[in-house]
Amino acid sequence: MRQGRRKRGQRLQRAVAMKRYLVGGAVRDALLGRLAGDRDWVLVGADPAALQRAGYRPVGRDFPVFLDPVTHEECALARTERKTGPGYHGFSFHADANVTLEDDLLRRDLTINAIAQDESGALIDPYGGQRDLAARVLRHVSPAFAEDPVRILRLARFAARFAEFSVAPETMALMRQMVAAGEADALVPERVWQELARGLMEPQPSRLLQVLRDCGALARLLPEVARLWGVPQRADYHPEVDTGVHLCMVLDMAAQLQSPLAVRYACLGHDLGKGTTPADVLPRHIGHEERSVKLVRALSERLRVPTDCRELAELVAREHGNVHRSSEFSAAAVVRLLDRCDAWRRPTRFEELLWACECDARGRLGLEEQPYPQRPRLLGAWAQAAAIDTAVIAAQAAARGLHGPAIGQAIQAARERAVQTALWVQ
Repeated sequence: MRQGRRKRGQRLQRAVAMKRYLVGGAVRDALLGRLAGDRDWVLVGADPAALQRAGYRPVGRDFPVFLDPVTHEECALARTERKTGPGYHGFSFHADANVTLEDDLLRRDLTINAIAQDESGALIDPYGGQRDLAARVLRHVSPAFAEDPVRILRLARFAARFAEFSVAPETMALMRQMVAAGEADALVPERVWQELARGLMEPQPSRLLQVLRDCGALARLLPEVARLWGVPQRADYHPEVDTGVHLCMVLDMAAQLQSPLAVRYACLGHDLGKGTTPADVLPRHIGHEERSVKLVRALSERLRVPTDCRELAELVAREHGNVHRSSEFSAAAVVRLLDRCDAWRRPTRFEELLWACECDARGRLGLEEQPYPQRPRLLGAWAQAAAIDTAVIAAQAAARGLHGPAIGQAIQAARERAVQTALWVQ
């Protein structure tokens, strides 16, 4: 059966006199010895009409992409593009049988993504991608890189993925020119969030921020974050002192602890208020939590961040200091913290809050291996209190003649006793 499918595919290719090449990330990752994800194919020597006659089904909205009738993989026609307006929407595309593979590769962002492989396994590398892979360099293919501001975000994301790669000086200079020309300002919020979210999930998300900061894009896209660099903190709590450096360490700790996106985004926004602390009270940051809540809320609204991420970010911004100090809390204070966090109805979000707080505590210079006992302590207290059957407590209170708020107070007292027991056991 496989042989029949293969022969059918060969007949289809001959029918349209085309060649097919594997391109992009799959080739790059194979050369790096990494597990490849989706495979991207480019078709050369064909046009849309011929492909449809051969059974290929069009699926692309912006440019010609087709589903292979045999493998059902996406295949894009080799194409060229021309800048027609500002931002990343301002392009016109040209695709026909006369566009060469080299033409298509020339429009790609980085040399390491502009390597192709034919169906016999031979590599086509007209722009030095293999050289830059060996040298561990992120370098733009051509001046056309400057026409698409999304490429600034993509390069920063690749820097977070490939931590051992440096950015070529000429590429950094080009990105700075793009930012100065206002190209970054043309990015729509949804695309910024898409690339930011993907970058936060890479192995070293701090490099995402560092590259964006180096080229000037961070101040344009995430000014609340950019303000943190150069803001001092108390050295007895933060040996790294600089708030921006601390943020980078927290994000990398979040990656090390394999936290989900909501936790990483909460880490990004947890200290934004420190960027607005009056200079005359530095390095103390009294009240930065409430300022952080307002700033991360505004950031989330601007980028149209998903609800789970924005809600956790606001919770972490507001409560992370209380969680850090919770080892000093009485049972009643712990229950009030659980109430404010809505831990009874949203236990998963409460666990994520503690996850982010651990990242914050361990994202400090020299304290990366320090244990964070607040997390198991509060989880144990929550588990003990959550095990109480509130319906039984309410029924018992009603039987004693209690009503309304008095029943709520009885439930609260039962939870405090449970928390006290959990803290005593610990």
